[in-house]
Amino acid sequence: MTARIDSVPAPRTLPALRRPRLPFSAWHLLLLPLALVFAAPLVWLLLSSVMSNAEINRFPPSLWPSRVDFAGYRYVLENALFLRWIGNSLIVSAVTVVSNLLFGALGGYAFARMRFAGSRVLLGLMIATMAIPFQLTMIPTFLVMKKLGLIDSLGALIVPSLVTPFAVFLLRQFFLSLPRELEEAAWIDGCSRLRVLFTIVLPLSRPALSTVAVLTFLSTWNDLTWPLIALNHDTTYTLQLGLTTFQGQHHTNWAAVMAGNVITVLPVLLAFLGAQKTFIQSITSSGLKA
Repeated sequence: MTARIDSVPAPRTLPALRRPRLPFSAWHLLLLPLALVFAAPLVWLLLSSVMSNAEINRFPPSLWPSRVDFAGYRYVLENALFLRWIGNSLIVSAVTVVSNLLFGALGGYAFARMRFAGSRVLLGLMIATMAIPFQLTMIPTFLVMKKLGLIDSLGALIVPSLVTPFAVFLLRQFFLSLPRELEEAAWIDGCSRLRVLFTIVLPLSRPALSTVAVLTFLSTWNDLTWPLIALNHDTTYTLQLGLTTFQGQHHTNWAAVMAGNVITVLPVLLAFLGAQKTFIQSITSSGLKA
């Protein structure tokens, strides 16, 4: 007597084991400690700005203020030249950002879309200048600014930074990632190259433009070496150079220094946080084509 095959029950399948899922990415376990390490100096700067000079100079140092003291902020804001230093820094940074966006876009578009004799060589030479340290060009730049009569004026800070190789190179790389078909359609309609650049290419290049603007603003706003060389009178000081006057040879008002640095860092943080998404988008898309 034979048993029927279809009457044999099917074997039971064990339920698949599910891996426990974290409510966040596993990379956060590594990034969070790193973020705390990088944020520690900023937190210490903020806390020490509301300490007294005695607490800041205490050994071992205090990690938390015993009481909130705004004497450093009062000393900074009551300085008659402090607002002038902020104005000088804003003027230099704003003019430098606008000029780099304009001239960087013109140069980057020429290298990306136009072919002329020696374009490759000029591009290579321009990129090579990015590897030259400022210490080598400091004296020649000073002599040129002296010949132009710009020493001890804001022009000495603006003219050498009207356009940088980095701005031209980054915008050129981003322009290469844009499809040519959009520009060719505009050329057929009779648009000139400048009109194509300003009406089609630049509106599509907001991530790259934002990146150039933020990085140019950061480098200009935080610059101390060149203003220290080019400026002599305190009325033309930038904010970074003006803060050095709070440090004396025998006595330093550390509370004022910390408070001034907090005020200096705020525009930088706001500029970076405001353009963070476009900054990342530009970095990821500007290297698609060489």
